Amino acid sequence: MTLVSQVYRVSAGWPKEELYGLTNQLRRAAVSVLANIAEGQGRTGTREFAHHLSIANGSLHETETLLLIARDLHFIDQETCDQLLVQTTEIGRLIGGLIRSLRATEHPTTTDHGPRTTD
Repeated sequence: MTLVSQVYRVSAGWPKEELYGLTNQLRRAAVSVLANIAEGQGRTGTREFAHHLSIANGSLHETETLLLIARDLHFIDQETCDQLLVQTTEIGRLIGGLIRSLRATEHPTTTDHGPRTTD
């Protein structure tokens, strides 16, 4: 199950007074992670893709923070929170690797130090 699906499932039973508060904010942050990855991938340049991945990474950190708040408010238990945080950690690792890969293609390192001379 994806992170977004699990966030929706877990938050479905939260207090109704949180529907436009923490529930909505967490759901929007989780959706934003995937939406920004998709939007960036649809852009024409690697710089734009990397920019959207950076936004997705920010939304991922927001999602993690909101999950911790939900745990502290006893909306979710520790085990559920930990399971979701394992997913966010893995997603963050993948986003970070992709950003590094894109930046490496933008600025390739060269080992060529100029023309060689023969004696």
